[in-house]
This record gives sequence, C-alpha cells and structure tokens, in this order.
Amino acid sequence: MAAEASPSPLSFFFFILVTVFALTPIAHSIPFIVLHGLGDKCTNRGITHFTELLGNWSGSQGYCIEIGDGTWDSWVMPLMEQTAIVCEKVKEMTELSEGYSIIGLSQGNVIARGVIEFCDGGPPVKNFVSLGGPHAGTASVPLCGTSFICILVDNLIKSGIYSDYVQEHLAPSGYLKIPTDITNYMERCRFLPKLNNEITDKNSTYKERFSSLQNLVLIMFEHDTILIPKETAWFGYYPDGSFSPTLPANKTELYIKDWIGLKTMDEAGKVKFFSVPGNHLAISRTDMKTYILPYLEDQASNRTVIMDSSSRRGSTSSSSSSSIRNFVMELVGLTKNRPLLLTVD
Repeated sequence: MAAEASPSPLSFFFFILVTVFALTPIAHSIPFIVLHGLGDKCTNRGITHFTELLGNWSGSQGYCIEIGDGTWDSWVMPLMEQTAIVCEKVKEMTELSEGYSIIGLSQGNVIARGVIEFCDGGPPVKNFVSLGGPHAGTASVPLCGTSFICILVDNLIKSGIYSDYVQEHLAPSGYLKIPTDITNYMERCRFLPKLNNEITDKNSTYKERFSSLQNLVLIMFEHDTILIPKETAWFGYYPDGSFSPTLPANKTELYIKDWIGLKTMDEAGKVKFFSVPGNHLAISRTDMKTYILPYLEDQASNRTVIMDSSSRRGSTSSSSSSSIRNFVMELVGLTKNRPLLLTVD
C-alpha cells in the first residue's frame, strides 16, 4: 500500500492563515438611524443627503426616523411622546433587531437618549453619535424668526416656560434649564430632569442602559450660537443659581455622582469629545468622515469569516463598486470640505 502524501508546508501555512483570519474579531457596519432637529424633517434635502452620504461611506443602511409631520410636531409635541413614537418604530424595524447606531442632530439627541434610556424591549443601541445636542439643557429657546410658529412660541414662552400648558405644547421647554430657576425646573420640567436622572428617586435602569453603549461620540460646534452654552453638547453647563462660569462636564454633579453612567463610560474610554469649527450643525464632509464614520461599526463584533472562491469574488466586486462610487462622488464635489448641514433648527 502506497504511503499517503503529507501536506506541503505551503498548504499548512495557508490553512493556518485562513483559520486565524476566520477567528479574528472584525468590525463591521451596522444599521443606523438619524433623528433630526427642531424645525426640520426627514424629507429636507440636507437630512436626506446627510443620511445617504453616511450610508454610502459606511456600506450600511441608514434611516431617518420621522415623528408625526416633522417640522410642526418637532416644535409642539412633548418630548416624551416623540420618544415613545421612535421607540415603537425601532421595535417594528426588523433590520435593527440585532443592534443599531443612532446619529442625533440638535434636539434629536435628547430624543435619542430617551430611546436609549426609556424604550423597554427595544433593539440594542451600539453607538450614539451626537451633533450639537443640548444634553445638559439650554438656557434659551433656539432662535426662531418671524413665522407663525415662532409667534406662537413667543406667546407660549411669555406664559411661563415651566407652566403645564407650555410643557405640554412646546417641545424645547422639556430641556430648557434656567440656572436661576432650578426649583421650578426640577419640579415642573417634564423631560430633562428624568433623562439626566436628576430626579430624587434615581432610576438605575436609565444608567445601566445608557452606559451599555459601545461608544458615545459628543460633537460640539465651536461657534454655536443656538445652544446656550455650547458646552452642553459635551454635558457641560452652568452651576445652579448662576449663568457663570460654564462648568466642564467632569465638574458637574451629573458626572461626579455618575447619575447616567457618563463618568463610568468616560473612565472606560467609551466617550469621545470632539470639537469642530462652525455654527450649529455646520459640519463638513471631512469632519463627518473623521468624527462620525468610524463609529458606524459594531466594534464588539466577532464574526466568523469563511473564505472560498465565491466569497473572494464577491468581496472584490463590492470593493470595486465602492471605489467607483467614491470616485464619482469626489468628482462631482460631494466630498469637499464644506458644510453639509447648515443650521437646520
């Protein structure tokens, strides 16, 4: 009987290489949702373009989640109700069942955090990227203008920002935090005190859910004139009783006492504080690629990759298509370093 031929060193090396590659954890893109800001809607060109670009660059599917009719309801629907609508929508989306990321724009960030903290039975949120979010509150209602909705807003404000009527009919009142009126804020503001676990009876579930994020990316705009103070985008704010100084996040009671797990996440290296030039939401494509794109991946993924001739061909084709797409986008000027989202709320 002839002896069996022993495997060649080259075959053995190839086997080891494929095995190691197959068992190596790799990051991959996961679905993401976009929650727009005050006075905006998903069908506006800036939002659709923003979502499409990130989807194209990451190779992942992006969805802008609309609440009611968008513009009007973003102003007048209470934030808890807006949060509940998004919660139900993400639970119904089978595409998100294994986890997804959230990109919040301005007011959309507090709704995003509401989904993370309050949404029972929702799919897991992996990464949260926040652009200009009023996380610690804002000391002024965002600039509006002279339209009918703005006249209505002015009248509501005059009737008392923490009154039951205003809290029920003006969404931004839910995160308006006047440093010199903390008593009324704590007693009558219906959204932010709960979201930030400032309430007397702390809810450990809110902290547990928020601190389960893989990454929390906080983007502040250096010349933001909408958020007062702009450092609220990093959880910085004024001390109770005064409009000065502006405290950095790690000097606030929310951070020091770790009410929502911000300190825990920060010490674990899960919080990224980024500052970009420009006014509120005026982010360039270069900054989108630098500060958003890397976090549209499931960094805890541990997929097993099986290599065969068909998968290698598919990978090459996908890579080629992506390269062609990127080339065309650059050719027509879609990746130039200029602001994509101007002030949309």
